[in-house]
Amino acid sequence: MHKADVLVLGAGMVGVSTALHLQSRGRSVVLIDRRGVAEETSYGNAGLIQREGIVPYAFPRDLRLISQYALNLLPEANVHYGALPKIAPWLVRYFLQSSPEHVAATARGARPLVERCIIEHEAFMEAAGVIGMIRRTGYMKLFRSEEGLEEGLAKAEAVRKPYGVNYEALTPAAVADMEPHLRGPIAGGILMPDPASVPDPAAVAKSYARLFQEKGGRVMIGDARSLAQFPQGWEVETSEGRVRAQAAVLALGPWADDVFAPLGYFFPLGVKRGYHMHYRAEGNATLNRPVLDAEVGYVLAPMTAGLRLTTGAEFAERDAPATPVQLERDEAAAKEIFPLGARVDPEPWLGRRPCLPDMLPVIGPAARHQGLWFNFGHHHLGFTLGPVTGRLLAEMMTKEAPFTDPTPYAPGRFEA
Repeated sequence: MHKADVLVLGAGMVGVSTALHLQSRGRSVVLIDRRGVAEETSYGNAGLIQREGIVPYAFPRDLRLISQYALNLLPEANVHYGALPKIAPWLVRYFLQSSPEHVAATARGARPLVERCIIEHEAFMEAAGVIGMIRRTGYMKLFRSEEGLEEGLAKAEAVRKPYGVNYEALTPAAVADMEPHLRGPIAGGILMPDPASVPDPAAVAKSYARLFQEKGGRVMIGDARSLAQFPQGWEVETSEGRVRAQAAVLALGPWADDVFAPLGYFFPLGVKRGYHMHYRAEGNATLNRPVLDAEVGYVLAPMTAGLRLTTGAEFAERDAPATPVQLERDEAAAKEIFPLGARVDPEPWLGRRPCLPDMLPVIGPAARHQGLWFNFGHHHLGFTLGPVTGRLLAEMMTKEAPFTDPTPYAPGRFEA
């Protein structure tokens, strides 16, 4: 029998960060995952720390655009029609939460988290000895048409003053200066200067986990679905035997409902699936920063393993077989603007983004179970916000004054 103060279930960026913050506040912590550190969603993202990501990815309100998405006519989205009976209620809630008023409320809630994302990552990176992995080059939004560029600039200007989101408009010549190997139909771009990026997000998460272990933390393989309550707390079965603690944190991302639902909680947790593939570049071609092909809807990012192409969203059941049709479309589009070479990976990687309809995470205590805490639902910003929300939850759990009001992320906001 192993004992600790806290069990953290889920070893992605959110769980690892939560474990580190609790440990720094004097708690003994066991970090538990069925596969290991950063082997799921935190493994395959675009490596961005999105300091600009205050305004959420909203459901479109334009009927023409919605119809195009519904018919799978646009590469940035793919819908599994067979999944609609199950996912339609979530899509409706997502649509309703994407009104201008709700988007503004989400942005106000997200801002204090997003504003600290790089600060908290850099603190961990310094402590873990990997500060050299952070790249302060921002990222570029690339536009193929004048119409798309004008629309993109209008959106960027609309959030600049209200939320402090900086941007720089780029002419085609400025794009060429910054990224000389981009080619083809380029009307201009927008540089987002404040975000940072890393060349291997999984390696960053694993470095944080090593720091956690060096300071005495334990990482174990176990199934979170075995979580059970006993009179003094919570226990989980692991490959090293049963582990008990007074408190447990669900940091399970898209798998959180496997644990909270049997305990009688309802959260409208949806999943946006996505794919990535690594490529070689032809000749001596390079990218200096991640590039979002804004009118197509994918990101091309320089990574340790090659150029990583990450797709938009696939609306499907969480565990449905992979259908990487977006990757095929995006690959063809990417070759129009960059000399993309051969694939590196044997097959596409599939990840799952855990999304709540208001695009804010759930952070806080369970209403009906003493010692149970939630930290999940970070949508597109799990890698970005893991260290920030880990800090906030650790402050709440240790009765420290939280750095921001946790009310916008309260679990009870979804209860009738």
